[in-house]
Amino acid sequence: MSFASNPVTAIELSLFGSRVSAICEQMGALLERSAVSPNIRDRLDYSCALFDADGGLVAQATHIPVHLGSMAYAMTDLAATRDWQPGDVLILNDPFAGGTHLPDVTVIAAVFDQQQRIGFAASRAHFADIGSAAPGSMPLSNDLHQEGVLIRPDWLYRNGQLQQHVLQPLLQQVVDAQRVQADLQAQLSACRLGEQQLQKLYLELGKPAFVLRLQALNEYGQRLAEGLFASLDEGRCSATELMDDDGFAARDIAIRLSISCSASGLEFDFAGTDVQVPGNINCPLSVTAAAVYYVVRSLLPDYTPNCAGVLRGISINAPTGCLINAVGPAAVAAGNVETSMRIVDVICKALQQWLPERMPAASQGSMNNLSMGGAMGGRSGGDSTTTSDTTGQQPKRWSYYETLAGGCGANAQGSGASAVHSHMTNTLNTPVEVLETEYPLRLCRYQVRRSSGGSGQYAGGDGIIREYSFLQPATVSLITERRRHAPWGMAGGESGTAGENRLNGKLLPPKCELQLQPGDVLTISTPGGGGYGRQLAAVSAQAH
Repeated sequence: MSFASNPVTAIELSLFGSRVSAICEQMGALLERSAVSPNIRDRLDYSCALFDADGGLVAQATHIPVHLGSMAYAMTDLAATRDWQPGDVLILNDPFAGGTHLPDVTVIAAVFDQQQRIGFAASRAHFADIGSAAPGSMPLSNDLHQEGVLIRPDWLYRNGQLQQHVLQPLLQQVVDAQRVQADLQAQLSACRLGEQQLQKLYLELGKPAFVLRLQALNEYGQRLAEGLFASLDEGRCSATELMDDDGFAARDIAIRLSISCSASGLEFDFAGTDVQVPGNINCPLSVTAAAVYYVVRSLLPDYTPNCAGVLRGISINAPTGCLINAVGPAAVAAGNVETSMRIVDVICKALQQWLPERMPAASQGSMNNLSMGGAMGGRSGGDSTTTSDTTGQQPKRWSYYETLAGGCGANAQGSGASAVHSHMTNTLNTPVEVLETEYPLRLCRYQVRRSSGGSGQYAGGDGIIREYSFLQPATVSLITERRRHAPWGMAGGESGTAGENRLNGKLLPPKCELQLQPGDVLTISTPGGGGYGRQLAAVSAQAH
């Protein structure tokens, strides 16, 4: 078997696809083992991928969809607009030049065979401290520059030489420069591993065989995607979703979508979406693209390669300056984490019209972002003493960020999963032991939020309850969604229970900043997923 005019056999293609994917997984394993921050080391808030010489996606690990899709969308421009040389490494976090939001730092290493560029190895990781005045670098912001250090695409290494003038501005503004530098080194090590392994594969196969296999991989991915397009009804489907608020004045912010299908592809048109808002739920188009790619990829067979060919039939239109195609200096910290989840919801809602047996009800629709920090004093959460005014030194500061799991939507095949991260995030929780060792916190309660999933023939998954007791004064930022608009059910299923945030039992708004004192208790109850289908008992009662 060969692919069109390509002489690559199915076995050769399978081996090639597996090998490039394995390189990405190796990169991720090295990054996880080398990083020192709990956000990267324990929560696994990172992603790794390989790209061809033109920036086309070759492979990615099973990491975080919002990272991976946005890199795939932006990489061709980054490849084409720079004079890449052997030993070059690019660093960036600019949301309007290939990034997502400022805490996500991307490191890209060029891969060469002598003087010929053959590809790129890239890693993206979320830094809990990127130099924002707010701990956790996820403030309730209304301007990009409030969110931390902006790193426009620049050389971290040029011709193999570290560019200190690029690195130092970041290290000078973060709380713990040593930790940030260690995490960056872990990212760089992952990229170097990817570079070495891709070079090894290229030299082993030789240029002609490598190019043929890459071409065959893209043709195969494109053909699988075209099979999906051909199975859908030609025409249009549409849907609207409402965001809770932007943390300032705007409420019920609409994301509107119309999807057109033809045999050659899908067009996602977000015309009519509300304009960008003062708060930070705006997102760049790269994040919107990541949500679109994620849903399309989820509809394809498991064996579909994650390559550029899969994406060729997808087009995205969004008005410049709208919520999901914001322009700088719009605040975007939460667009990456909250709005991306709601873009997935609106796509799933629209596609229900074509694929009612395949699309799920709404999942929790939020990453439930919690960031906090302050000055260590006396005894810390891990019973470690920190120096303060007795030595004349400034007290050590801490900065922490995490996202919280919730319920998944049910579908025609069964109930939704409970207490998991879903859709655009693929991270873990921070273990209780790590949280209490690293920070002045105690976790009083961590449990499944029973019966928070919507009822139906198949129930939605349940959210969680996570309750923090503060041992020292702290500044806290909460950026959450689905507190006003609950996750919807499907085919007669009930909506999931909306989330709640409470301080000492008092209800909080979805997005807020707090100054907490020792003894304060913050309780976050995350949303449950929507149910699918009407409950059999209800159907039977109506029949009689």
